[in-house]
Amino acid sequence: MENNLSSFDKIWSSNESYPKVSERFKIDIGEDALLKLLCLQVSNLFFLESTERKIFHEFIPIALGRLEICFSASENKYYSEGGVPFFSPYHSGQYCIFLYYFANTVFHCAGEVSRSLCDKLYFLNKALNCIDLYYEVEMPKVFALDHPVGSVMGRAKYGERFSFSQNCTVGNNKGIYPKIEKNVKMMSGAKILGKSYIGENSIISANTYIKDETIPDNSMVFGQTPNLVIKGI
Repeated sequence: MENNLSSFDKIWSSNESYPKVSERFKIDIGEDALLKLLCLQVSNLFFLESTERKIFHEFIPIALGRLEICFSASENKYYSEGGVPFFSPYHSGQYCIFLYYFANTVFHCAGEVSRSLCDKLYFLNKALNCIDLYYEVEMPKVFALDHPVGSVMGRAKYGERFSFSQNCTVGNNKGIYPKIEKNVKMMSGAKILGKSYIGENSIISANTYIKDETIPDNSMVFGQTPNLVIKGI
């Protein structure tokens, strides 16, 4: 698989709704052990029904396929090994992304019958990684996070290659959520709320607070609404 978004788009527009994991994708403990680990974690915190175990078997390969494509586009050296995308469930950031993709995949593919299981996966991610990333939130095909403890990602529209760090918030104001274009980075403690538009290739600096603002492309943003400082980059 090529290390770019075009290969992803080709797969995503094929007859299958989601890609399946390829043989090239390295999983540290193997797919079978990953399944056992996930079942053990969920069953230790919640009840895990036999029907839910079957859903695990059916949809983990699809979630791993999405994960492979996301990691293939990553510039993080820990997300590949020998030029091949690599996943370790013992890397908390990687596992966080996997749990989101898995819950989101089950939600879309298994319907309302799966909502209880999706809630358990969402709660597991919250317990393990201290992140609020609900499975109904549509993250982009490729996104990144780094030490996401305390972050809350709401129902915004996210562009490709969005990234965020710890204590970041994307949320609504009076029921309206932001629109975030591609290649936007949120540094630690940044907040984007309400009817905000964030242009491409922008950096929201640490502890910046944006509410109901329009940020042009190629900007670095500092400060707090209504007294933002916006510089071109």
